[in-house]
Amino acid sequence: MSEKKLRSVVMSKWIKTKVLLERIEVRPFIPDTRKFSNSTLRKMLDLYSMVYVKPEKGSFGKGVIRAQLLKSGKYTYQMGTTEKTFGDYESFLSSIQNITKKKSYLIQKGIHLLKYNKRRFDIRVMVQLNPKGEWETTGLIGRVAHPEKIVTNYHSGGKPMDVKPLLAAHTSNSEIQKVIHTLKELGVTTAKCLHKKYPGFKQIGLDIGLDHSWTPWIIEVNTNPDPYIFNQLKDKSMYKKVIRYRKTAVK
Repeated sequence: MSEKKLRSVVMSKWIKTKVLLERIEVRPFIPDTRKFSNSTLRKMLDLYSMVYVKPEKGSFGKGVIRAQLLKSGKYTYQMGTTEKTFGDYESFLSSIQNITKKKSYLIQKGIHLLKYNKRRFDIRVMVQLNPKGEWETTGLIGRVAHPEKIVTNYHSGGKPMDVKPLLAAHTSNSEIQKVIHTLKELGVTTAKCLHKKYPGFKQIGLDIGLDHSWTPWIIEVNTNPDPYIFNQLKDKSMYKKVIRYRKTAVK
């Protein structure tokens, strides 16, 4: 694969989503995701009541909008710490269009994430080619959203945390081990699927959200994940391994 083509895959959330939807192994874990359009936004709000509108190309959670159809029939959205509510769809849509303008955006089914101290969290799963050229999950870290924001990204005020206390707030120690095993396996499977279509990647970071049924939803796949978030953990062993594999990945 040419460097230019690889870069386009790295940047486009839509291309990565379509590639993964082709694979039966990971398809059940991909939230319904579609290209943004006026009619699609309304349709998906009717289906799911809550969706995320996100730039096709972008990082750090910038420009992400959570849109909702309330039981009252009103429409509301939040971006950053700003929330707006509308009594009709047309005004709601017009306001969102002022943000999206002519840029390419996606709409994704909203996942009602598990919370820790009333704050949403998801889990970053780091998967890398190890020195033997095999895919291996090398790191898991929780990302707890800022209390006033909708995204969990560290660069947007999210707090990196050890996964275990986040899960312990909802389940037993034995179940935690099962969840961690599932996340590690899903990470490796996803890496293999993406790598089969586009060889050249040496690491990926999956942002996985857990809902109350414990389904591991793949919210996003980052093909150039930040390894330094793992340095935020008190135990540095995970960070050291991630950095070591990053340096010694098979060409």
